[in-house]
Amino acid sequence: MKYSKLNLAKEAIRHKGFVQKIPDIFRMVKTWRRGEYPMRSLDIILPLLGMLYVISPIDLLPEVAVPVIGVLDDLAVLSLAIPKLIREVDKFLLWEADRKYNTAGAKIIDAEIIE
Repeated sequence: MKYSKLNLAKEAIRHKGFVQKIPDIFRMVKTWRRGEYPMRSLDIILPLLGMLYVISPIDLLPEVAVPVIGVLDDLAVLSLAIPKLIREVDKFLLWEADRKYNTAGAKIIDAEIIE
């Protein structure tokens, strides 16, 4: 089976873990802020706010007062924020690969990644 460069980029995206995608997250935010990458503000702001909430020492349910339940609210926020952020980064990487390798001038419209 012959692969195009875009298909090879899609395969590479699937094999990257979250930690390896951190530089891609920063690049996505920079590209979005410059106005080059079309994305809704909520699609990036909400996951980043979730990550900040987990890092922040201020919690709705503090770990000191309620040891087990205090950690559960952080885990709940992470379980919502990380998958959303990974989906957005995957969309960005596909957009970036399409922009780099597509010579026909076609554009990717907002799409959902299905595994």
